[in-house]
Amino acid sequence: MNHRERTMAAVRHQPVDRVPTDIWATAEVTQKLMYYFGITEGGIASGGKVMADSTDTLIELYDRLHIDGPIYLSPPYIGPALRKEDGYSENEWGMGFRDQRYKGGVYSEQIYYPLAKADTIADLEAFRWPDPDWYDYAAIPSLAARYDGRAICLGYTACFYFHNLLRGLELSLMDPLLRPEFTHYLIQRLSDFFAEYHRRCYEAGKGSIDLTQVTDDLGSQHGLLIGPKVFDGFYRGAMQRAIDQAHSYGILVFHHDDGDCRRLLPSLVEMGINLLNPVQWRCGNWDLVTLKRDYGSRICFHGAVDNQQTLPFGSPEDVRREVRRLIETLSGDHTGFIIGPCHNLQTITPVENILALYEAAHEYGTF
Repeated sequence: MNHRERTMAAVRHQPVDRVPTDIWATAEVTQKLMYYFGITEGGIASGGKVMADSTDTLIELYDRLHIDGPIYLSPPYIGPALRKEDGYSENEWGMGFRDQRYKGGVYSEQIYYPLAKADTIADLEAFRWPDPDWYDYAAIPSLAARYDGRAICLGYTACFYFHNLLRGLELSLMDPLLRPEFTHYLIQRLSDFFAEYHRRCYEAGKGSIDLTQVTDDLGSQHGLLIGPKVFDGFYRGAMQRAIDQAHSYGILVFHHDDGDCRRLLPSLVEMGINLLNPVQWRCGNWDLVTLKRDYGSRICFHGAVDNQQTLPFGSPEDVRREVRRLIETLSGDHTGFIIGPCHNLQTITPVENILALYEAAHEYGTF
């Protein structure tokens, strides 16, 4: 099987020759791995994933580690010029970011929330929302063609998360309770933009798109950031709309949800997600045997190798034991699991632990 066949067979619960693998990592970890393998650096992974505008050196890194994971595409931005100066930048939503250095690297941290001072629906109507015309959808087929043999993931819908990014976390958590009409209007505007943007993406990329992200960050270390009633009353409809739109084009849904989102999992499965990431089993009650028994025939699991303790602080043997346990549980039926770190590998993770993850995945995951 090639990388795409193996990945998509696992997502569809079909037989695979071995458990597919994926990697998410910070740019600094990517650099460290490229140095280890002696790969000439020509590009950096964006957002922890290999993006289609990265150079082929990153695909070489994938090949060295025998990684199957998908390539993440997006149409090039061609809209109005965006502000960028002295380590500060703004995106097309007006969200402002500044580079923040930490021991080992740099993160782009949000420091400006463009709707933080909005009080009324009139304020939301006056906001300059992004225009779907600001993207070059015609470029999608040629971008996808560069990565023959690998699954293509295109698109990103996350209405709760974008509510956070537009308003700030504190205000966005209070909005549904204090400003319900305001919140419904904001979510509707987000949903309308995502629906039209993705319609154009899916039409342009017909036949070449395998997966799309309909996602959010609803979990914390111990429980949900919002209750199920708030989710159902404000965000579920927009998420369902995006899932149904993707399925209407034959595209499967990758759902990323950090932390302990376990209480919402029955709803998410009912709504039609196809792939659940990252399965952070140290956050809350994630009994893996029960998880596979209850949901393994309906969703594919992605990630799961612990990035809070095992990978950064364990030994290579600790990593190997965990990989074996995950394969025995989440891929006990020899499908329905793509193994990788449960989030971006950080610079404190030893290279030998990263190598142990993929070596063990091949050793214990080959059928």
